Amino acid sequence: MIKKVKKQDLRLGMFIHDLNCGWMEHSFLRNSFMLRKEADLEKIAKSGITEVYIDTQKGIDVLEDVEAPSQEAVEHIIEEKILHSPVATAPGAEVKTTHQEELVFAKQITKEANKVIHSILEDVRMGKRIQVERVEPVINQITDSILRNPGTLVSLCRIREGDTYTFQHSVSVATLLISFCRAMELPPEIIHEAGVGGMLHDIGKMRVPDHILNKPGKLTDAEFTIMKNHVNLGLEVLHKTPGISETVFQIAGEHHEKFCGTGYPLRKKGLDISLLGRMAAIVDVYDAITSNRIYHKGMEPPLALKKIYEWSDPGATAEPHMDEELVQHFIHALGIYPVGSLVQLESRRLAVVLEQSTEGLLSPKLRVMYDCVRRTKIDPFDLDMAAPENGMDAIVGNEDPDDWKVNPYDYLDIPKV
Repeated sequence: MIKKVKKQDLRLGMFIHDLNCGWMEHSFLRNSFMLRKEADLEKIAKSGITEVYIDTQKGIDVLEDVEAPSQEAVEHIIEEKILHSPVATAPGAEVKTTHQEELVFAKQITKEANKVIHSILEDVRMGKRIQVERVEPVINQITDSILRNPGTLVSLCRIREGDTYTFQHSVSVATLLISFCRAMELPPEIIHEAGVGGMLHDIGKMRVPDHILNKPGKLTDAEFTIMKNHVNLGLEVLHKTPGISETVFQIAGEHHEKFCGTGYPLRKKGLDISLLGRMAAIVDVYDAITSNRIYHKGMEPPLALKKIYEWSDPGATAEPHMDEELVQHFIHALGIYPVGSLVQLESRRLAVVLEQSTEGLLSPKLRVMYDCVRRTKIDPFDLDMAAPENGMDAIVGNEDPDDWKVNPYDYLDIPKV
């Protein structure tokens, strides 16, 4: 059984199933391992980790008097909190184009955005000035796409080609931030600048040595110290660039600050971090933990959203990393099951989420494509969970596509551009 355990209750012989934090927040080579050495216990004790998940089938259990809820219980509690939070209604905005219609535009926008950010970041690497004027049209296109259909472009950003994480991460953060701002009903000029900030938030990484930036494994403490300086290096570049707004500075300077005050570079705490800085921190972590890298497999979006909520909930952690209310709004923007998620239905079929619904977080439009009983693919058909005639079926939970050997994105009708 997977159980959640406070770090002070860990003992040698336990098997760590999940360190319950982002991969950049611990110094272990793996996220799951057997606790064999006192040095590992000391490393966890000195880290910012407060609770971890253990697997009692692979290692020893907690002592009888220690409270340790199961992972399933924790996830159920989190989902209930999300569903009953003040902002946990439907994603909200009217969809002006269908998913299939918007895919044509979204594919072209993604291609152009990646081309532009690649050019800009390479200019920064070469010591040239940022051509902000090249970013503006792309941000306008991203914003227009999200206003037409909020989920399509966001889902498309999860498809990564090649090992160009920094470039594609920048586009994804910009897209997610714009979608987040739209859900928060922020003014259009702030939404636009948030998009620019998302595109440029990591420009300082171009001043980090390549052997550290592109290291295919865990960074040493010394390397991580150098990596963390990318925030200050990025701010230096922005200060030399005419026309950069305060919003862009906030996003670039505060996207690694934590609500509990343990982030960097300034260890700002709570509302001392700007609104856009707090929003960028949520988006940055979400995209990082859902991205596949050489050294770790990305989480599925529904699980990642639950993790982010867990890390922000004062009732679940002693040191909330993110603003809980803003996390609720972020989940409200994407849906508990974001577009592209694989879910299982009560009817024992698998489906891919196509679109969110204005009727509720648990009523998206789906494409049903797999029979779990017969363990075989079926002819795909669409199902609107908000339609009265489909009220007899319901989403049970999310599934890992690898467990079923399916690729949800094969069912999203993504055009080739």
